[in-house]
Amino acid sequence: ARLTTEQKEEHEFHEKCKTDLHNNEMNKLKKELERNDIEAHEKDLKGQIERLKNDLEELKKEVADLHLSLARAGEDRKTQNHEFQQVVADQRASQKLLTAALKILEGFYAKKEAALLQQEQGQGPPPPPGFKEYKKNAAAGGVMAMIQTIIDDAKKLEADSIRAEEEAQKAYEDIVAETNATIDKKTKEMANKSEEKAKAEGNLNQANSDKEAALLELEELANYNAELHQDCDFIVKNFETRQTARDEEIEALKQAKAILSGAK
Repeated sequence: ARLTTEQKEEHEFHEKCKTDLHNNEMNKLKKELERNDIEAHEKDLKGQIERLKNDLEELKKEVADLHLSLARAGEDRKTQNHEFQQVVADQRASQKLLTAALKILEGFYAKKEAALLQQEQGQGPPPPPGFKEYKKNAAAGGVMAMIQTIIDDAKKLEADSIRAEEEAQKAYEDIVAETNATIDKKTKEMANKSEEKAKAEGNLNQANSDKEAALLELEELANYNAELHQDCDFIVKNFETRQTARDEEIEALKQAKAILSGAK
């Protein structure tokens, strides 16, 4: 009866050892696959974070360059406007002076022509002795025409300068609007990438924790596997021999019992 009980218990222990070793091996393989997946995911996350970091640095540089370009455009516009104000002021001053000079010349020559007309009509006194008779200055018209031409050129230059200033201001405003729109777009892109980077870093921390947990479980499985082999190796390796030997011993005892019971 004792040997039969031992035979049964050993068989049950053998089956349990086989099951436990198999389950341990399967759990180990499963956990190793999980660890490999975590490590691959971890590698992808590190690459993603590095790419996002580079993208953010590039975007920051581009935004800084855009701000610098905008500042330079503002300085250029300020210089252009200052030059425009100077040109317009100069042309208006020239027009004012030349117009005044033209009026003076017109009055002067008008008086001369009146005197000449009066002389021609015999209404005025003859010229004193030693003085030549006054004649109409033929160059007067040419000088006044030249002054008028300069005035007209100054007006045209003023008008051209105003038109060029308006066009330059419009072009500057377009550049400012376009640059600011680009800056806004890149700033939003930076915010999105920063959020994406923070999320990837969070996932990386989680992956690190998961990997540590997987490594700990693998270590525990390895320790349990060592315990199983320590408890089971002898029985597993010698199971058939021990079972056969015990069966033979049981059979021999049965025969001895039968003989002792009077069997022939």
